[in-house]
Amino acid sequence: MQRVCVIGMGHIGNLHARAYKACKDAELVGVCDINPERAKAASLAHGVPYYLDVIEMLNDLKPDLCSVATGGFEYSSDHFLPTMQALDFGCHVLCEKPISNDLVCAKKMVDKAEEKGVCFALDFNHRFTPAARCAEQWMKDGKIGDLLFCNMALWIGRPGDFETPFYHLKALNPHSIDIMRHFMGDIEEVSCFAMTAPSRKTLYSTASWNMRFKCGAVGHLTSSYDIRRDHPMERCEVAGTLGRFVFEDMWRQATLYPSTTLMKEVYTNPVFDGYSNFDDTFFNRIHTFVKQVDEGAAPHEIDGTGRDGLEASRVIHAAIASIKAGGKVIKVADITE
Repeated sequence: MQRVCVIGMGHIGNLHARAYKACKDAELVGVCDINPERAKAASLAHGVPYYLDVIEMLNDLKPDLCSVATGGFEYSSDHFLPTMQALDFGCHVLCEKPISNDLVCAKKMVDKAEEKGVCFALDFNHRFTPAARCAEQWMKDGKIGDLLFCNMALWIGRPGDFETPFYHLKALNPHSIDIMRHFMGDIEEVSCFAMTAPSRKTLYSTASWNMRFKCGAVGHLTSSYDIRRDHPMERCEVAGTLGRFVFEDMWRQATLYPSTTLMKEVYTNPVFDGYSNFDDTFFNRIHTFVKQVDEGAAPHEIDGTGRDGLEASRVIHAAIASIKAGGKVIKVADITE
């Protein structure tokens, strides 16, 4: 049984808290937020004490595991300090994505977790669904063969401009890059073009990415803040020498198209006992992390590690460098800050 605290009590932090309350392997013991009103409201909602200071909470409650669901500049600058504090205390940490808007900070977080020998994970909830697991099993069963390409698309409607022109690339695409890396492996080179929609002034709100994977396969990603979020929002296609699969909207459906037959296999989310909404992906991801920690998994065995988050952000920073250079091909390994 893991004693758990949640740091950052906005909408996502409260979602984390509800997931821990529903987890048989976890006991939610405290919440923390620098905003007194949010902290008090979360305390009342979840029936646990609240704190305004992370160190005080860690010393008083001595949790085994912390979720960090803070925000900040580019929706992630405030992840660094509480994550480092919790890791220093010896806690396992589940951090919201993106790991950080700053690659130097992100690497320090990963290095600290490795130094302390604790589990550090990212909330890459898009891969924690039955449809994604089904696609992963097809790969393990040899039904895809040698990898050829991956086509990924992820979009939601978010009007207006944000803190920087690259907010959309940094905030949305940790999910899409993680899915691509999850199925295809490391990404070595990136080229990216982006546009600012007519309704905006500065934000690069739609982007087209090309990439080459370490395995030799190629890939493409379309990402956007310019399409209605109530339309289907995600599609991943992976092709190999023996077949290809497509999975859509994280949990809705996965389809296998073998190259040797006209027959196809389909997983469709059931009306009963399936996923009912986006929040269910958080519950699966959080419960998986708790279960792995509770069963004594080694830090490198965690599904969706902090290092995965660091490498996804490195790819994103390579894409930003490519946009600045007019679409030039950028080696991901050259991106250090």
